[in-house]
Amino acid sequence: MGIKYRRVLLKLSGEALMGELGYGIDPSVVQEIATEVAEVVGEGVQMAIVVGGGNIFRGIKASAAGMDRATADYIGMIATVMNAMTLQDALERMGIPTRVQTAIAMQEVAEPYIRRRAIRHLEKGRVVIFGAGSGNPFFTTDTTAALRAAEIDAEVIFKATKVDGIYDSDPHQNPTARRFQSLTYSHVLTHDLRVMDSTAIALCKENNIPIMVFDLTVRGNIHRAVKGEPVGTIVGGFCEVI
Repeated sequence: MGIKYRRVLLKLSGEALMGELGYGIDPSVVQEIATEVAEVVGEGVQMAIVVGGGNIFRGIKASAAGMDRATADYIGMIATVMNAMTLQDALERMGIPTRVQTAIAMQEVAEPYIRRRAIRHLEKGRVVIFGAGSGNPFFTTDTTAALRAAEIDAEVIFKATKVDGIYDSDPHQNPTARRFQSLTYSHVLTHDLRVMDSTAIALCKENNIPIMVFDLTVRGNIHRAVKGEPVGTIVGGFCEVI
């Protein structure tokens, strides 16, 4: 099977970089992700990445503990830049040209986010990592992923998680939970399945951007996903369980 998606946006949670650690960044996990990204980029896929910061700082959690929400969110944005720079280093050590663009100006370590420049980097075969979320508090990095995907005309969003798709109930608590092969945006919103936050889902629905949810911990899944193989659940079609 050939490559199905030529321009994709990969959404990584900060927790994905943590591996089995309780906090921070596991270099071996970052290296594994970089290796997979390098493989698909080597086949001509244009890859953009939005990374979260929950492995370092979670704004919502800090806000619940009494911190001002806007301040907490800005700190969380800075955490995403730390993750973005770590991922950039791993990719460039593998010979993959990479640019970090941030929604908050950090000119000594990253480019400012400029849509046309980001698209040009992709066209030249560079991986673009978007840091600092959308630059606005009260918005998640899931919403940032949907926004950036629409802006760069991505064909699909890969939502890389620790489960192999979306289920009708928690598979860790319900052994008979059924996995969806495909779902509509409306079904996700109506049933509050929390694949991504509702703002992100609405943005994807409005711009007709499919979301593929799959297990990042399975080696080779990113490569299978760009080929269109059914490695998880795709949001944007009809509802089908398996």
